[in-house]
Amino acid sequence: MDSLSTANVAFCLDMFKELNDNNSGDNIFFSPLSLLYALSMVLLGARGHSAEQMEKVLHFNHIAESLKPQFKDSAKCGQAGRIHSEFRVLFSQINQPGSNYMLSIANRLYGTQAIAFQQQYLNCSEKFYQARLQAVDFQQSPEETRQAINAWVESKTNGKITNLFGKGTIDPSSVMVLVNAIYFKGQWQSKFQERETVKAPFHLSEGKSVPVDMMYQAGTFKLAFVREPQMQVLELPYADDALSMIILLPAGMAALEQVEKQLNVRTFDEWTSPSNMMQRDVEVHLPRFKLEIKYELNSLLKSLGMTDVFNQIKADLSGISRAKGLYLSKVIHKSYVDVNEEGTEAAAATGDNLTVKRLPIRAQFLANRPFLFFIRHRDTNAVLFCGKLASP
Repeated sequence: MDSLSTANVAFCLDMFKELNDNNSGDNIFFSPLSLLYALSMVLLGARGHSAEQMEKVLHFNHIAESLKPQFKDSAKCGQAGRIHSEFRVLFSQINQPGSNYMLSIANRLYGTQAIAFQQQYLNCSEKFYQARLQAVDFQQSPEETRQAINAWVESKTNGKITNLFGKGTIDPSSVMVLVNAIYFKGQWQSKFQERETVKAPFHLSEGKSVPVDMMYQAGTFKLAFVREPQMQVLELPYADDALSMIILLPAGMAALEQVEKQLNVRTFDEWTSPSNMMQRDVEVHLPRFKLEIKYELNSLLKSLGMTDVFNQIKADLSGISRAKGLYLSKVIHKSYVDVNEEGTEAAAATGDNLTVKRLPIRAQFLANRPFLFFIRHRDTNAVLFCGKLASP
């Protein structure tokens, strides 16, 4: 499972960097886990160069006895590679019945009725991903299809994600559309009291500030101080301790850009490692915020190296269908997060750098400037959500 979690973090940070380069001053929010899950469902039916490119972008190419998913027995999915069955295990670990949080991932491939799909692919995507391929009539009924997809997503995300596909985004030429949405609602282990929330300034990166509802609580939380770049790392657990939010907050004269520049799999592991995150008495000031962001990811995934699967001539999705000309028309991802006093509702070191100072009796964690945040499953280290709050 470690290998899959490592791939998840690496893919998460690649995605974040691309989104950040394209929207540097903007808020960012997405679910790397949900996207990885959805794209793996396409990978299950990809072959040749298309599969190799996808493996590389998803960081599966380093995983031992990787994919090379050549089905040998048409009735079984066992030849599809270890990674797909690991996904099933990971999801059963994260999505435990009786958890104190709600998590719902909605994945579906919509494919044109004009071609025949491989029965084995349909069986295996249902087995590994609890997802099925829905045949639709893009050609004759693009608008009805768009509305039906949107209604399905809305039902799967507790009504939080609406109108995933805007008018005109699905047209008669569409061949295959990947739909991916995620909904999460969790309560803090230690809730913020509404009576403690006050209006306070949030300092934007360009020297301006905006008033926000700043929540407050004092308690014992895991906190790390990183010296280079200067920042605080706070972990706020959700009820039952299975999930937590990690916040990377620049400190002193450091700007968020310095943190972003040094952020990679190794530094993220160092900054958030149990040896650095010490239990301390902390006064936490955190803005209440809500984000809803939609991305069309074709060009971003292409710039990461996943080009063939979007190309009608080069795409090899022969594991999904033997029909010629099958390619991925669109990848649209929309996610929603609401962080408030109750909790969060979300839909989509080298020793030199760390120093433990003599701390005041109680540390101050004042999130009144742009920060990065990650919602993570503590047992597996899988990152469910990644975000940047530039402006509440």
